[in-house]
Amino acid sequence: MQLGVFLPIGNNGWLISTTSPQYMPSFELNRTVVEKAEKFGFDFALSMIKLRGFGGPSEFWDHNLESFTMMAGLAAVTSRIQLFATIGVLTMPAPIVARMAVTIDSISNGRFGVNVISGWQEKEYSQMGIWPGDAHYQRRYEYCEEYVTIMKELWATGHSDFKGEFFQMDDCRCSPLPSRQIPIVCAGQSDRGTKFAAEYADFNFVASTAFNDPCTIAGPVARLVAKNAELGTKCGALVLLMIIADETDDAALAKWEHYKTGTDYEAMAYRDGQASNDKQADVNSTVDRFAKTTKARLPTAQSVLCGSYAKIAALLDDLAAVPGVQGAMLTFDDFVIGMEQFGTRIQPLMKSRQQALSQAA
Repeated sequence: MQLGVFLPIGNNGWLISTTSPQYMPSFELNRTVVEKAEKFGFDFALSMIKLRGFGGPSEFWDHNLESFTMMAGLAAVTSRIQLFATIGVLTMPAPIVARMAVTIDSISNGRFGVNVISGWQEKEYSQMGIWPGDAHYQRRYEYCEEYVTIMKELWATGHSDFKGEFFQMDDCRCSPLPSRQIPIVCAGQSDRGTKFAAEYADFNFVASTAFNDPCTIAGPVARLVAKNAELGTKCGALVLLMIIADETDDAALAKWEHYKTGTDYEAMAYRDGQASNDKQADVNSTVDRFAKTTKARLPTAQSVLCGSYAKIAALLDDLAAVPGVQGAMLTFDDFVIGMEQFGTRIQPLMKSRQQALSQAA
């Protein structure tokens, strides 16, 4: 099973709480995390893009660095790990992103990929005057299809004359070409998003809100596997997970309960309000996952694995056995401590990572 880390490019990571570890993003923090990931044989590291946070007492995600410039810097100080930057497709033309990707491909010696997001939080874009209106919710994956098609044409041939509904290229050029095929990642959760992922991406992130039950991801993964079979494609499923670990189950659970006492409901209400602008979101969408999080009064919108080092290792091995799962992208309550715990105490116990550990050694 592949492993990646979802870098803390925004403040406080992925816990919407005032009692969880509080920190600002910085290059040095992210460098420390990605260097640990490389040291422990992780396969990839990915940074998101967030242009406006959710506020509240925790100022959740109000402070963020930029994804492509961050990963360019990290490409220069790493040597093996695969790196992904995220583009919000409404913010920048596809040919510019294609050229930026070629540049980081050169910096990294062929270790770079692009995570494509369609955009669900209206305020991120309306604050800059670039929100195309609510029609974007219904047409965003068609927009992404054209966007990715243009990038792939430029990477493959250095040229695009693509003519579509949203974009029209006129002898568009990009040179030099990348050193290899640049992989595409996305996080389509809805049925339409899953179809886009299967058809246009190499990997798709899937998520749930389960607690200590990674096998509940089997349903979303199965939908991606079925769509791959229908289209004759091979998009891999990567599961998004938060790890909260300690010496004992009780110690880890005590941390989780402490973080829950500081749940920032004001920030969550803002997030949910933005998500609810998509009036036709289906039951499998990100909007639905946010609603489940709020109903359960939990400070994160991703699956949580909480327990002793041995328990976390066993749960991850269970996840690796789910049909269709290719890997997991991990977050931590405290990234520096969490990465060290994972690399020295959890990963050595995982049967599903023994081959990767041998290769890293």
